[in-house]
Amino acid sequence: MPIRPWTAIRRATVALALAATALVAPTTPATPPASAAPGSPALTPPLGWNSWNSFGCGITESQVRQAADAMVSSGMRDAGYQYVVVDDCWFDPQRDAAGNLRSHPTKFPSGMKALGDYIHSKGLKFGIYQAPNEKTCAQGVGTFPGSTGSKGHEVQDARSFASWGVDYLKYDWCSSSGTRDEQIARFTIMRDALRATGRPIVYSINSNSFHAPTGDKYNWGEVADLWRTTEDLLDIWQNGNTNSYPMGVGNVLDITAPLAAQAGPGHWNDPDMLVVGRPGLTLTESRAHFALWALMAAPLMAGNDIRTMSADISAVLRNPRLIAVNQDPLGAGGRRVRDDGNTEVFAKPLSDGSVAVGLLNRGSATTTISTNVGQIGLSGTGFTLTDLWTGGTSSSSGTISASVPAHGVAAFKVTGGSPIANTTARLRGTGSGRCLDVDNASTAAGATVLIWDCHTAANQLWTTWAGGEVRVFGDKCLDAYNGGTTNGTRVITWQCNGQDNQRWTQNSDGSLRNVRANLCLDVEGAATANGSRLVLWTCNGQNNQKWTRS
Repeated sequence: MPIRPWTAIRRATVALALAATALVAPTTPATPPASAAPGSPALTPPLGWNSWNSFGCGITESQVRQAADAMVSSGMRDAGYQYVVVDDCWFDPQRDAAGNLRSHPTKFPSGMKALGDYIHSKGLKFGIYQAPNEKTCAQGVGTFPGSTGSKGHEVQDARSFASWGVDYLKYDWCSSSGTRDEQIARFTIMRDALRATGRPIVYSINSNSFHAPTGDKYNWGEVADLWRTTEDLLDIWQNGNTNSYPMGVGNVLDITAPLAAQAGPGHWNDPDMLVVGRPGLTLTESRAHFALWALMAAPLMAGNDIRTMSADISAVLRNPRLIAVNQDPLGAGGRRVRDDGNTEVFAKPLSDGSVAVGLLNRGSATTTISTNVGQIGLSGTGFTLTDLWTGGTSSSSGTISASVPAHGVAAFKVTGGSPIANTTARLRGTGSGRCLDVDNASTAAGATVLIWDCHTAANQLWTTWAGGEVRVFGDKCLDAYNGGTTNGTRVITWQCNGQDNQRWTQNSDGSLRNVRANLCLDVEGAATANGSRLVLWTCNGQNNQKWTRS
């Protein structure tokens, strides 16, 4: 897979600075977020193809036209894929005398308007790439000449895109400079410029040039229609690095899955374009990768050379049942509801009351994975399981089980019974006016629970679950440390296990009582400052024990 040649260099030059930033970064953003513009054109996750993984800076007009042709001839268009996105290096290295963007004269001789017209003639939509700095990625830290980023030209460039018939903009920060708040401001300028054109252009941003200070710590749905959650995804199943370049399918999954509560119509977590069919993955791994992205309600942007893909890979990308799960109008992000180490269970509620389920085997040998309807959010008896790979159906009294190959995913649609009513909301403290928060958005078992200024990122989105669990990140529960039952017991997040130290009842005054300890969720010392931690304490009716959902 071609890798941006400047990627390793840029990490080397900023690694120490980023490490220092991560150590001192506040738990959650204190600055007011931008306001999302209404009328997003991405009511379901975008489906399409992006040029970068296969062609990089070598992309040409001819290759893009051939890719558009292949979208049609392969059946991808009819399967739901719409966008043909031209990534970096499409442009003339310099703007014209009036400051306008123009296409590269030899690589894109017909111009971008003509290319857009060709793509539209195929019943497809036209996507393009730009950057909010003076230079694009290739120009800023690579070897491509020129300085044609959109900084200072946002309105002008947005008007150019609209005049060319652009339907999708990928906007990539790609710089070692700039704070998160600077990124918010600059990304918002382009968002507003696009909306002002009156053309419904999907706005896709990548704030994750360097993951540590951005990504999972801020809900970029305040700014864009979709946003990258991690570093670049390469065709690697799993890398030893947990959250740094390079990242494989498993690494990206681990960062993105906990953000499911942020996803919904018009605002999508983007775990990067698909590497299905790229040489670093086996067919089993490509199938698992596609199923997981479908379950997470992720954009499905193919990155392989669709002109020459095998029949097996084409079948994966065109799987109608998994695409239907991905495009379900409810827009729920699939949550990891159980993590047993090498085996995991994902559940995505669907608009018809059914649930899509994924059984993931991260291990090195075939194994049987089982779950039940209660764990995926259904109740009752008498269920139908539809295999999302084969379309075959079977009946179940409530168990979902399959033999899953190493690095594979078994996927089902479960119909029947009734959805269990689960509510996701922030929990705002009456005494402090601040919200229940997982320290530094940590998804690790044992993370501290505290209060912080309210926001909309995933570490403040709590879901009431069957049996009194209060979940965050899908598979972590509000937990009394070590099953403690005494005043002052710390409150943490821990892998959900069904024990009564993870069960809570809400009292009429808004307090939350721990079932095992019979003590209430309490802000220690009735503190009101950011970072004040949560403990168990004798229920007393005071405001530091009262919580409202918002």
